[in-house]
Amino acid sequence: MDQGFTIPKFQLPGFIARIGEKLPQWPHAVALTTALNAAAKLGLLPEDSLAAMEGKTFVVQVYDTGGQAAFTYRGGFFRPLFRPAGTPDLAFRANLSAFLQVATRQEDPDTLFFNRELSIEGDTELGLIVKNMLDAIDLSQLKPRLPQLPRSLPFISQR
Repeated sequence: MDQGFTIPKFQLPGFIARIGEKLPQWPHAVALTTALNAAAKLGLLPEDSLAAMEGKTFVVQVYDTGGQAAFTYRGGFFRPLFRPAGTPDLAFRANLSAFLQVATRQEDPDTLFFNRELSIEGDTELGLIVKNMLDAIDLSQLKPRLPQLPRSLPFISQR
């Protein structure tokens, strides 16, 4: 992330969450599990942490968008849960700005948790494993592994 850019704390207007809650939630789970599987395939997620997640269920809920992603880790893959049943083993809940701040490493999850901006519910040991796994990701490893776009794309006019 650019050092000069910071993500401010914000909350989207309430009507967005009310609309978002009425929309299908499975696309969120598909997108998140696709990203997590790509990170695992690139070797960014520690194998021992993944093994500890086997058979566990997770929920990531974004309060101010009304979005929720439910998924599991089974057989070496993150898999979306289209009809989650029961209480997940671990749930993370926050507003969009908090998740963006964690993703860009602008804020530590512990700080957001103690400031009551991030809710973590469920298996404490599993939560610690996930937090340590995310902390261990070296984002600088990601950039060289991303495919480079060609300088000119045939479908874009160069005029």
